[in-house]
Formats: sequence, structure tokens, C-alpha cells
Amino acid sequence: MKIAIIVRSETLDKCTGKGCLNAFFKKLDAFAPYAENTQLIGFTQDGGDLEKKIAKLKELGVDVVHLSSCIRGKSDDYERLARRLSQDFAVVGYTHGKFDGRTRHAICLDKGGALAGKK
Repeated sequence: MKIAIIVRSETLDKCTGKGCLNAFFKKLDAFAPYAENTQLIGFTQDGGDLEKKIAKLKELGVDVVHLSSCIRGKSDDYERLARRLSQDFAVVGYTHGKFDGRTRHAICLDKGGALAGKK
């Protein structure tokens, strides 16, 4: 399984990515269901040329894109971004913390059964 993480650009200006990366490498929270051999292929932010990023992630064989917990909590574009990404990938709408966030639940959109048995 190949995964990419997209973080909120405004948050990344002051964030090291520790929460997302820690959750991935320790298989916590949103990453708990994945096998140990799951690969992190991309770590990028939501600004810039999204279509170019999508094309590159597809070229790299990404199966699932995780939207960071900060996108879920602070971005007005959260649902639109998740739906756009779901045209090409399975999408999990958080990285660390609880599935049920403070302001909204995580979006999980499957594509091709990539999320079968995962929450």
C-alpha cells in the first residue's frame, strides 16, 4: 500500500509535520489499520498546483491520500478537496487524533477497495 499525506499550507508554515509523521511511522490513529510494509510516498501541502500534484502521486502509484487533521479542523475546503482527490485515490480525512474530530468527523472515501476493513 502506498500513501501520501496532504497538510494545510498555512499550518505547515509553523508545523514540523511531527503529528502526522509520528502517527504514520508508529501506525497510530488513522494509520493503525495499515500493514508494516505500507509506504509513505508523498508529504505535501494543499497549496500550489493540485492537479500537478495529483498527476505525480498517480505516477508514483499512491493508493490512499490522507488529509491532515489540521485540514479537517481548519480548512473550509476540506470536503471539496476530499471529493476531488477521491476521483483518483481512496481518501482518509485525518492523520492523527480521533476519527470524530472536535468540529467534524473524518471523511473516508474508498476507491477500488483500498480502505476495506480500515477506519
